[in-house]
Amino acid sequence: MNIIDFQNITVFQGRNKVLEDFSLTIDESQSTVILGPNGSGKTTLLKLLNRELYIVEDKASSLKIFEKDRWNVDELRSNLGVVSQHLQYGYSNSAIGLYVVLSGFYSSDGIWQHQEFDDRKLDRAKEVMDLLAISHLKDREFSTMSTGEQRKFLLARSLVNDPAVLVFDEPTSGLDMSTCFQYLEIIRELISMGKKVILVTHHIHEIPPEVTRVILLKEGRVIEDGDKDQILTNTNLTNLFDWPIKVIKENGYYQAIPG
Repeated sequence: MNIIDFQNITVFQGRNKVLEDFSLTIDESQSTVILGPNGSGKTTLLKLLNRELYIVEDKASSLKIFEKDRWNVDELRSNLGVVSQHLQYGYSNSAIGLYVVLSGFYSSDGIWQHQEFDDRKLDRAKEVMDLLAISHLKDREFSTMSTGEQRKFLLARSLVNDPAVLVFDEPTSGLDMSTCFQYLEIIRELISMGKKVILVTHHIHEIPPEVTRVILLKEGRVIEDGDKDQILTNTNLTNLFDWPIKVIKENGYYQAIPG
């Protein structure tokens, strides 16, 4: 099954055309990374998945998620979980960890009086917090947590719906070295549990060994697409970032240094 299938789409953000006649298909056979510099179109793709942007209507264009072009939002949440650092700034200073996790059931940036949380939802929230070893922080204010702790709660927020696919937006941005490595281990564990991952980033050190397909995105176009070992080369990354780059591989991870 295809997770996403974009065919010949054109997208505007305001008056700016950010994608034109763009096509991309990602199926569930493997975990995938979309790698590109700032301004390449990565954020636009994420907004399309979140239904924050829409394509220009055209008979030749189509946008499908899990092979459907129309979705009930609640149903989509149970299939696709987006974990983005931008969510960290949407919560009030008084929001506590548990509320951040529970907000995932409604895709909100807090919990509200009209929202209901029965025992099943509370038990599921506890289950995912236990999985990520953050239950001891459930009553702490989100604003007082470290960046790494906040990132784990945002992941728990997506996991409460048990999505088949998780989309990570630059998952280790802002994390120190040890916290970065710990978070990458969590992603690896989720993949080992059967979750498929789509990673959107401009850092090749964020790519876990289990992610096997690499898509290079530049100026709103896919310039390379294929197996990780064939795509993450000195030549391809130099072309992608317009700077001489040398690629180093160690223990299944990749790193870039000046060429």
